[in-house]
Amino acid sequence: MMINFLIGIFLASLIISLFTTRLYKLLFWYALNSLSLGFLAIYFGANLNDNGMIIAGIITVLMKSIGIPYFLKQMTVRLQLVRQVEPNIKIQHSILLVPAILVFTFYLSEPIMQSMGQNAHYVAVAISSLFLSLMLMMEHTNIAPKIIGFLSMENTLFLLGVTATGGMPMLIELGIFFDLLMAIVIVTLLLNRKEI
Repeated sequence: MMINFLIGIFLASLIISLFTTRLYKLLFWYALNSLSLGFLAIYFGANLNDNGMIIAGIITVLMKSIGIPYFLKQMTVRLQLVRQVEPNIKIQHSILLVPAILVFTFYLSEPIMQSMGQNAHYVAVAISSLFLSLMLMMEHTNIAPKIIGFLSMENTLFLLGVTATGGMPMLIELGIFFDLLMAIVIVTLLLNRKEI
């Protein structure tokens, strides 16, 4: 099924980014994560005849999978940031933590899954992705992976809204994009500081 394939890519790209030690590869995995999210929103919007969700999906593809990675790559080159982003958590520990987080979140979301019926497993994936994004933010001291972790958390919240409600009101979509815009402003301010 197309939805399962896209959500699988979404989760796999987030898990792989936890083990990535190069900044450009981290940007690539974030772009793939955003691309799968955008196509997922377009697919849901087409099935529900929701033009607002289709537009949100197209904006996600253009802005998050192309625009933001390109912007961050240009800022990296301009400011000559360190491209080696070693995580503070050892890989052996991360290999144990990631499945533990997945099992814990599926167990945590079991009451939600029983009450929802359809799309219940997608909500569990979204909640586990939220914890994985937090882990991505916490395991690095470098500012660039923290920014990508924050943006991945935005993707996760968007996925949660799409899968939990079967379509979001346009006001919530605009709120998420406004948050993303503020995140880009914060990123610009942080990257312009030379103490990175």
